[in-house]
Amino acid sequence: MAIQHPLTLAFGLLGNIISFLVFLAPMPTFYTIYKRKTAEGFQALPYVIALLSSMLYIYYALLKEEFKEDATFLITINSFGCVVETLYISLFLFYAPKKARISTLTLAFLLNVFGYGLMMLLTHFLATGELRLKIVGWICLVFSLSVFVAPLGVLRQVIRTKSVEFMPFPLSFFLTLGAVTWFFYGLLIKDYNIAFPNILGFLFGIAQMVLYIVYKNTKKVLEEQPKVQELSEHIIDVVKISSLVCPELSPVVLQPTLDITNDMIQAVQNIIVMAEKTEEAKEAMDIDASTKV
Repeated sequence: MAIQHPLTLAFGLLGNIISFLVFLAPMPTFYTIYKRKTAEGFQALPYVIALLSSMLYIYYALLKEEFKEDATFLITINSFGCVVETLYISLFLFYAPKKARISTLTLAFLLNVFGYGLMMLLTHFLATGELRLKIVGWICLVFSLSVFVAPLGVLRQVIRTKSVEFMPFPLSFFLTLGAVTWFFYGLLIKDYNIAFPNILGFLFGIAQMVLYIVYKNTKKVLEEQPKVQELSEHIIDVVKISSLVCPELSPVVLQPTLDITNDMIQAVQNIIVMAEKTEEAKEAMDIDASTKV
């Protein structure tokens, strides 16, 4: 492994370590899928594109090796990536609903089988030497951008649902850190097909972490709201029933407060008062009836 600059070795090793953690970052997500026994609500697109990107970079690295350019770091990490992404996609397919399973299989066949195979055939027979290396390099650049753009669907879902359940923070953090590392590695070896895509990766990683900070506590608030609404509806029902039983009773007006505990105490007191008034009304009706008889 002929590396001329010690910083290149440092960033190459660091890039492999961080990318290793990036590939492992979705494990909590898939553990959640395993516990729920369903992949509903999750997306397989980022993993399908990440698999294709790893496959492309292995092909690119092998072409670089033909020109006596060291590509050990690219081969090692992307080989690991192919294995891990394949396992993720397999687990997703096992627990995905039928519609999501069919769409994921279709996407994987079109991109990872047909698309990748067609690219290899065309570049092998229609280009030679350095031209082939440049073409494959540009293809890798485009799909590296796709890897970073793929989570945009998740970002849209986070904004729409105001929940970060489907966007794990470790993945966003390590993607950002890895983008910085691989940018400097590509810059040092003067391979801009590696360096340039990671600029966009850094920006998208920052955007994901910002959204996580903004919406990380929103889910808890949204879960509490239905409980308050349900309590309110029960109290309103009690008022309606009491009005039907004793029309002469004045309706109880419940004033909303910011303290849910006070609301509950006030509601219980109102119910007790209504019950007492109902009993008094019934006794009065019984006395009237006995007087008439």
